[in-house]
Amino acid sequence: MADAAIRTAPVPAEPARFDGVTISLGLPLARWSLRGRNPQELGNALGLPVPGRIGETAGGMACLGPDEWLLRLPEGSIIPMGEGQPLSVVDISDRAITLIVEGDRALDVLSSGCPRDLSKLAVGEARRTVYETVEIVLIREGETRYAVEVWRSFAPWLHLALVTAASHLPE
Repeated sequence: MADAAIRTAPVPAEPARFDGVTISLGLPLARWSLRGRNPQELGNALGLPVPGRIGETAGGMACLGPDEWLLRLPEGSIIPMGEGQPLSVVDISDRAITLIVEGDRALDVLSSGCPRDLSKLAVGEARRTVYETVEIVLIREGETRYAVEVWRSFAPWLHLALVTAASHLPE
């Protein structure tokens, strides 16, 4: 299934490589948008660790707002849900794709089109922001590795913008 998803992705399957940065398509994921009154209720309903502070991540889940979380798990995963829980769970797996921007110059590429000071984003943090004019969720997965969640319809333009920025990095 993952091979089929990669073949039908709206961006090239082959990584774009530049001096100090690689831009590639992330693996297909199962994604859910979760809304609830508080992290404790959400955690009890799902039986999963739930980050309580905006930007915090835990177990594939990122807190994006005071009552909003993004859960990303390997493709084909399901989440346990009992009926009557005080929360909203929406499967958004097909709405977005992940672009991976990694390497020593990844921060330079991402900072070229993002108004947020990304140098303050700690490893393991996630933030909703924009790159150029496209809304993204940016997750810092490592010192030089970032996952960029973008809606599928905006992915070709965002990929082009990232590749263009990478190709114009100063020496």
